[in-house]
Amino acid sequence: MGLRVEEGGASEGRAVTVRIGVEPHGDITPRASGQTSAWSLGTRERGQAAQEGKQMTAAPAMMDGPPPAAHTAGAPAGEVMDWHSIDWDQAQRIVRRLQARIVQATQAGRWGKVKALQRLLTHSFSGKALAVRRVTENQGKRTPGVDHVTWETPAKKMAAVRGVRQRGYRPQPLRRVSIAKSNGKLRGLNIPTMKDRAMQALYLLALDPIAEVTADPNSYGFRQERSPADAMQQCFVVLSHTDSAHWVLEGDIRACFDALSHEWLEAHIPMDKAILHAWLKAGYMDKRVLHPTEHGAPQGGIASPVLANLALDGLERELRDRYPKTTRRGRAPQVNLVRFADDFIITGDSKEVLEDEVTPLVGRFLAARGLELSPEKTVITHIADGFDFLGQNVRKYEGTLVIKPSRKSVKALLDKVRTYAKAHKQMTAGHLIEHLNPLIRGWALYHRHVASADTFASVDAAIFRTIWRWAKRRHPHKTTAWVKRKYFRSYQARNWVFYWKEQEGLCPICHHKITTLTGWHNHHLTWRSKGGSDREENRVLLHPTCHNRVHSHHISVVKPRPATGV
Repeated sequence: MGLRVEEGGASEGRAVTVRIGVEPHGDITPRASGQTSAWSLGTRERGQAAQEGKQMTAAPAMMDGPPPAAHTAGAPAGEVMDWHSIDWDQAQRIVRRLQARIVQATQAGRWGKVKALQRLLTHSFSGKALAVRRVTENQGKRTPGVDHVTWETPAKKMAAVRGVRQRGYRPQPLRRVSIAKSNGKLRGLNIPTMKDRAMQALYLLALDPIAEVTADPNSYGFRQERSPADAMQQCFVVLSHTDSAHWVLEGDIRACFDALSHEWLEAHIPMDKAILHAWLKAGYMDKRVLHPTEHGAPQGGIASPVLANLALDGLERELRDRYPKTTRRGRAPQVNLVRFADDFIITGDSKEVLEDEVTPLVGRFLAARGLELSPEKTVITHIADGFDFLGQNVRKYEGTLVIKPSRKSVKALLDKVRTYAKAHKQMTAGHLIEHLNPLIRGWALYHRHVASADTFASVDAAIFRTIWRWAKRRHPHKTTAWVKRKYFRSYQARNWVFYWKEQEGLCPICHHKITTLTGWHNHHLTWRSKGGSDREENRVLLHPTCHNRVHSHHISVVKPRPATGV
């Protein structure tokens, strides 16, 4: 599905893909923009003419002071714009239009224009507003940095939009916390301040289009519209045939985020060098002690995954140059890369090719970026023995490739369920289910794309046994039949996925996608306080910001009609 970039009613380029305007080229498989005045996003008064189709210029969008009357479209002169008056649909169109132009300039190799468009976007009101919205709607919105500041109210959010500016910007140190890894070790997680997160989100809007254009075709981690399921699909494509490669290099990069070379990043990342340098050298606070950062991109920063992706992009191109698909000699080794963040696999027709040729090539590529392979996690495996990748087990059984949830992933889920049930023996059944359901549902949704029916059945049985033991412990003197009647009655649970599908995944207020990144609120069309029911036909999902806007402006919401039926 494509879209075209329009300016003043005229087409500005070729069809581009649905996300931000990346035009597919080569062997990349595609996966399943308005006016730029900084002061044009206020909700228009009724009867006020909309100023559409104006030529995009840099000057109005780079202004930092209060809005001049000449650039005020939609709010009376002198009126202070509030958070809920921002036209988010128009803000999205402006940013997407700029991103599409960045894509076109990148594809044409016009890096001077790319830099100018990036500056325009990062100085625009639309970009700043969307950046603040992102960091105040994600899961870490209530987690402060070293300054202990969060932006909970609309007034604080609007003040934050005005406060996000480049002149005099100096990031504060990151707050370091330690979280446990699956192997028992601790991993440092760095938490920026809200202002630094907003600045990273702002520059990410301008960096993401370039990252999408220059990305390796089979890179799937930390990219919108791509997921682990896409990576597993590519694994199936390169390994399922009878004449596919039989050997797999399981690669893992040691401390990828912590070891990235600052010199390489500052020399190769296409963004404002001063801002990037300030981020990388901000340091972190651990137990009230300031530590400098000499290398690495801090885990926990919004922009860090894209920085890491840009550093690792190019590996697949080096493999293609060494083993070109256009020649029989290049195709013979059957070398293919599938990468998700810093985890990757490379296929080969023999162990010797992977060991003597591919591994040294990967080592040299990583060394230039200050990285190295992890010896304990990097192994070469025969496909008949199978390997684990992204929580799935990939193995050929008598020539048939089967991808299913890995034993490690199943064990991790069941351990969490059993540990929680055992630690909360006196919890009510409702509270127990309220905690466990999201955990189980999330795990099942992650693994639903592979051959998981048998695994789901065994996991379901194991969870049932755990809940049954929990129920029996609560009522040791009751009969089995009594426990069954009390806790295991049939009930059609509410299904939020149903609402999402009914709306085609779109918010009916701003008409943009509802995702786990944006979050959502459940809105009653007729309020409960006014006699509205709690049934499905009286519910609709909205973005949190759109939901707040509905209540503050008393906007009427209409439930979207299903795509089929009458």
